Parts: sequence; C-alpha cells; structure tokens
Amino acid sequence: MAVNYTIQANVVDIRHDKPKTEDVFLVDTNVWFWMTYTKASQTADKYQIQYYPSYISKALSSKSQLCKCGLSLEELSHRIEKTEYDFFSYTRTLTPKEYRHNYPRERATVVQEVQAAWGQVNSMANSIDVVIDRDSTDRALTRMATDPLDGYDLFILEAISQAGIVNVITDDGDYAMVPGIQLFTANKNVIESARNQGRLIGR
Repeated sequence: MAVNYTIQANVVDIRHDKPKTEDVFLVDTNVWFWMTYTKASQTADKYQIQYYPSYISKALSSKSQLCKCGLSLEELSHRIEKTEYDFFSYTRTLTPKEYRHNYPRERATVVQEVQAAWGQVNSMANSIDVVIDRDSTDRALTRMATDPLDGYDLFILEAISQAGIVNVITDDGDYAMVPGIQLFTANKNVIESARNQGRLIGR
C-alpha cells in the first residue's frame, strides 16, 4: 500500500536536477548505505542504486558541500550488520545476538564493512553534529508530535536545524512531511504526491 503523504517540504526530483556549487546538502543514511556498502545492490531497488550515487557524484563534481551527521554511523552500522545477518542466517536458525557473538569471522566482516563504508563517508562529507542532552531530547520529543520521523531522524533534523541546513538528500518520504526543508529525492511516491500538491519545484 502506498503511503499517503501530506507534503510540507519543497521537493526536488534528483533525476532532473543538477547540483550547484553553492548547494549545501545533508545526506541521509540510506543514501550513504547505497553508496558505500559493497552489498547494497543486493537489497536495494534499482532506482536507489542508480539515481542516488549518480546525484552524489554530480554534487561532488559541482563542488557542492555534502554533510553527514555523526548519528548516521549508528544507523549505517546497524543496517550493515542487519543485512549481513540476513544473508548469513538465510539457511540457519540463529538470533542476531548469536550471530554477533558466536561467529567471529562474520563479526570481523561486519566491522570491516562498517569501517570501509564510514571511511568513504568521511572522505566525501563534512560533519555536523548535535549534542544529545536534555534540551535537544526535549526538542526532539516536541517535534515528534508534528513531524512523523523516527528517533534517528528527529535528532538529525535537530542537527541540520542548528547548522542552518535546509537541503536533504534522502529516499525517506518522512522528510517530505517536514516544513522548511528542501527534499532532494528519487522516491516516486513522494515526487508524485508533491506534484499533485503543488510542492514539486524545479531549479
């Protein structure tokens, strides 16, 4: 079932956009996953590995500024480990904890994949970080009532708010519900919803 998005962000279709030198983008974790994880193509939809890495390459060529949030390491490492676990446990019955602790060779592979992926992220993007303290957690909790994001994204949104960044490259349609940002995406459902609601923009 398609998600019914009420679009609040301005949406840019990356399939038809050219990054500019003056652009500053926050790159979401899902894009880093498809760009840097060696097995991403085995789990991604075709458009995800076609359009997002291509757009990031164009942004780098255009000397746009790419940014990452430190929280993306946690999300990226979780996703890589989960994918490796799914591959390994396909013909076995074991829990994620058993996979993590009882198979040291597999654990070493996970660590190597995460280190290689994050090394690539570091080579492409500047860091923006958020201090997770009582004030930021209170703001995230308040924002949760109006912006339907998961916990990771609530804090990433806090980080870009503090840094004054409004451009987000992601496939995550949840960001389309956030007012005041420009969402750069190839998510067809989001793009179509934005077109129908007058929120799809060209540059």
